[in-house]
Amino acid sequence: MKKCVVIYNSHSGKKIKKNFLASYVDILLENDYDPEIIFSKYKGHITEVVRNLSDDVDLVISVGGDGTFNEAVNGNLEREKRLLLAHIPLGTTNDIGAMFGYGNDVIKNLKMLLEGEKRNIDICTVNKKAFVYVAGFGKFMTIPFETNRSAKKRLGYLAYLNEAVKHFFGRTKLHELTYKVNGEEYKGLFSFILISNANHIAGISNFYNNVYLDDKKFEVLFCNLTKRKDIVKSLLYLTAGDITKVPGFYFYKTDKLEIDFANENDKWCVDGEELIGKARKYKIDIISDFPVMIPQKNLKKIFISEKKNK
Repeated sequence: MKKCVVIYNSHSGKKIKKNFLASYVDILLENDYDPEIIFSKYKGHITEVVRNLSDDVDLVISVGGDGTFNEAVNGNLEREKRLLLAHIPLGTTNDIGAMFGYGNDVIKNLKMLLEGEKRNIDICTVNKKAFVYVAGFGKFMTIPFETNRSAKKRLGYLAYLNEAVKHFFGRTKLHELTYKVNGEEYKGLFSFILISNANHIAGISNFYNNVYLDDKKFEVLFCNLTKRKDIVKSLLYLTAGDITKVPGFYFYKTDKLEIDFANENDKWCVDGEELIGKARKYKIDIISDFPVMIPQKNLKKIFISEKKNK
């Protein structure tokens, strides 16, 4: 039988009965996998587990929120031989799960996964810390990790919206910085930065058009808006237009980005979690050919290779 390790983060946002794991064991056995269940005990534990797994493990499934998968990815990057990873969403927003094509049924999601395909995806890094789908700094970017965990379990996505309202009416700070992208250098004052490799961000589908996980590129958005009315207009573009065309937004598609702040800072958000440590310079790169197992549902939407093979 093939070896499968399931790593479950029971602290993720969504309430769910733990007895689903018994069904997981049965389903995995039916699919010729010998399963081992590991419970995440503390922040960073999943990274340690994945880093130290034996090379003969055939499949590693993280079960939890976006940050759970982030930990598994970082652990895999620290290995000499990378394992095949998969992720089943159980968090509050589940942007990664939605992008991969999962629904809300945790049992059906496992069956979808096991009927899926192995693909190589692009993984981005900020100062060598991996992020699967998004990293950000500035206005609104700290909402995911500043929102109270118990509120997430109790209110779900509404907990994020409540925190967003506080940020909206709060002061908007501009940050002086210089950045280099696509061979050009720019300098200015910006209220937030959004770096992503995803078509589903902050619970919003089709955030960008034509986003692919295997094109060796990521998307970058710099914003210098400070007035509330301008921020509201920009949000309307998410549902009625192209957000990359908003005045005050500067959009790029690239494989490398360097940011040099005038002052040392922290409070970066990486896949919904806080990036620990202060710095003045940040370097964002991309790692290609990272092995994952993904359901078939959205493959044609998120892989450019699917379009080329038509």
